[in-house]
Amino acid sequence: MMQNTTVIYEVTNQIGWITLNRPDVMNAINQEMSGEIVSACRQAEEDETVRIVIFKGAGEKAFSSGMDLKERAQGAPVSVIERRQVKTASEANTPTKAVATIAKPTIAAINGYAVGGGLELALACDLRIATEDSKLGLTEVRHGILPGAGGTQRLARAVGIAKALEICLLGQLIDGKEAFRIGLVNQAVAREELIAAAERMAQTLLKGAPFSLRYIKEAIRKGFDLPLEEGLRLEADLSALIGTTEDSKEGPRAFTEKRAPVWKGK
Repeated sequence: MMQNTTVIYEVTNQIGWITLNRPDVMNAINQEMSGEIVSACRQAEEDETVRIVIFKGAGEKAFSSGMDLKERAQGAPVSVIERRQVKTASEANTPTKAVATIAKPTIAAINGYAVGGGLELALACDLRIATEDSKLGLTEVRHGILPGAGGTQRLARAVGIAKALEICLLGQLIDGKEAFRIGLVNQAVAREELIAAAERMAQTLLKGAPFSLRYIKEAIRKGFDLPLEEGLRLEADLSALIGTTEDSKEGPRAFTEKRAPVWKGK
């Protein structure tokens, strides 16, 4: 287990858990936490014992309430901050970019509030589970800023332009049930079921071959922004590449022998 001041990273049964750990301020993301999220993401990506990564918030109140506005109010002007984010985004030096660049499947387990940068962090994950009473939204419009860590782009891709405009422009929060209805989260569960639901989803993912999970994620993520013909070409290239792995032979062999496959990640 790696425990910094604001982030806890631990591994259990091939699952890397990254916990945002500022419960006294609803896990608001300050400069220190930003750096520790990036470090934890890199560690999870490089750890060969980890196949699935789950993000969660410490305490009962929030996944994350977003950017630490008190810190921002005392910091650099907005224009300087935004230029710095643009400069470093391509280097995965921001939390959402670090989450999005993890090649392994990622899950956000959302309890309580996931607002602003907190929701943007969850949107950078592949899959999201929220409690039915959680509160999600991008409320930056009410603070004179905008969702600048991927919120306007990833939200629109998740729920469509009309709903994304409604959420961002009105700056209102929706609960977990509504988030599930519009496709913002994959599951909405009772509060006491959240961690168990995330673990069940992770265990289901673990039944898939490591390279299959990785390349399916790449095909969908990258192919979404490509013209169809280019996306099909990407899919064909990845299919040919995975055909060279040992696991691509183990899967059919296990099916024929009527047993569970033993994945080697090779």
